[in-house]
Amino acid sequence: MKIIIAKNYSQLSKKAAAVALNQINNNPQSVLGLPTGSTPLGMYKNLAKACKNKKVDFKKVTAFNLDEYVGLAPSQPQSYHYYMFNNLFNHININHQKINIPNGLAKDIKKHCHKYERKIKKAGGFDLMILGVGQNGHIGFNEPGASFNSATHLVNLTPDTISANSRFFKSKNDVPKKAITIGLKTIMSAKKIILLASGRNKAAIIAKMITGQISKNIPASVLHRHKNVTLIIDNAAASILSSKHFNN
Repeated sequence: MKIIIAKNYSQLSKKAAAVALNQINNNPQSVLGLPTGSTPLGMYKNLAKACKNKKVDFKKVTAFNLDEYVGLAPSQPQSYHYYMFNNLFNHININHQKINIPNGLAKDIKKHCHKYERKIKKAGGFDLMILGVGQNGHIGFNEPGASFNSATHLVNLTPDTISANSRFFKSKNDVPKKAITIGLKTIMSAKKIILLASGRNKAAIIAKMITGQISKNIPASVLHRHKNVTLIIDNAAASILSSKHFNN
């Protein structure tokens, strides 16, 4: 596991975008796994700017969103469908037929999850998976206790996640209690993974993830088993780590 320490969030965003740009420029037909949340926003702005300046071409890229809330329509500002179009897809030249986002309004969620998983496999799997991490160690919406052998599935969100995500809603009661997420086995099948973390509030989980044992209680710890993982974190998120862990 490689660890890159950025001085601040701006530098983290540029480093993350550079990895994605390198992937796409080396393989224009890359299949990407894309996250939501606050941390990737800077990266997405850098990717949009690079596309505008014709430094990258997204026309042949296939994108799969990591997750989506159950019960939210794509038009709702809190949905991840809205987030992805508002922050990235509307600003790049990606073929909209190659955009894949779980449908939180699917009538048969289990059937929809199986279909989503089949689409990932049909696309050839992920060339690059980009992840954020929750304060409880979740990646995607794979909460503590999630099976390391999971494919795309329906999850019950933990109180910690609901509380953390309530900042995007009017109140905690408005946060959906369920979500669809790509599972840990599917995430781990990616050829390359980068995980982004920014801020002092992520320092504790980053330290546990890096220095602790692999445990279902910290889903992100499973990344130790992958052969090509890079953590890109800023100084604040790295503040509990000792210098021996830094290899940037």
